[in-house]
Amino acid sequence: MRLKGKSALVTGAASGFGAEIAATFAREGARVTIMDLNGHGAKTQAEKIGGDAQAVAGDVTSVADVEKAIAAARSNGRLDIVVNNAGWTHRNKPIMEVSEEEFDKVYAINVKALFHMTRAIVPVMREQGGGVVLNIGSTAGIRPRPGLTWYNSTKGAVNLLSRSMAVELAPDKIRVNCVAPVMGATGLLESFMGVPDTPENRAKFIATIPLGRMSEPKDIANACLYLASDEAEFITGVVLEVDGGRTV
Repeated sequence: MRLKGKSALVTGAASGFGAEIAATFAREGARVTIMDLNGHGAKTQAEKIGGDAQAVAGDVTSVADVEKAIAAARSNGRLDIVVNNAGWTHRNKPIMEVSEEEFDKVYAINVKALFHMTRAIVPVMREQGGGVVLNIGSTAGIRPRPGLTWYNSTKGAVNLLSRSMAVELAPDKIRVNCVAPVMGATGLLESFMGVPDTPENRAKFIATIPLGRMSEPKDIANACLYLASDEAEFITGVVLEVDGGRTV
């Protein structure tokens, strides 16, 4: 097992990409802690995974909740891996129609939450001699789409800050990488598209992906598994595009 004996914290893991990342990590031997605003969903997912998986209800924009999740994940000692997966988007619409409330929310969840997590987890990883941080960015921060300008900008920030974190934290043996998925069939799909989720509308978007399909949770989970494992011990500062060729 590729993560045997390691402890991992995955945010936003009650559903979607996060749920599959958590399940994959557990299957590969990690003791997984799921943090999600949806406490019931997090508990259900932890029970589904079984073993040592545990759930913590919490908001990634809250310093207290982030610290609570880290404490739970460290209950057996180390915290080797943190996956900042929680995210949100305003609905696809013209730039002038996005409200200040929506702007503040998308930045709070997609960017400032990483600020909170970094401030809480870096001292822990420094003390234990290293660790792995994985940030879930997006192809939206590489090849932006109209109607998602403020969301695109948050993911551009995540993509770049991952590389900057990697450089600054390398002396502490803390590896930081980013996974940038193309759109997948998650709960945010209609918001991304800005239109009803119909076969016709899906087909229009899929036509822009050379490999001919949207991303699936297993695609993102497998990328995270590799980057979190010791097989990637010399890899840091990478923005790995899991996109079927969309950003080529």
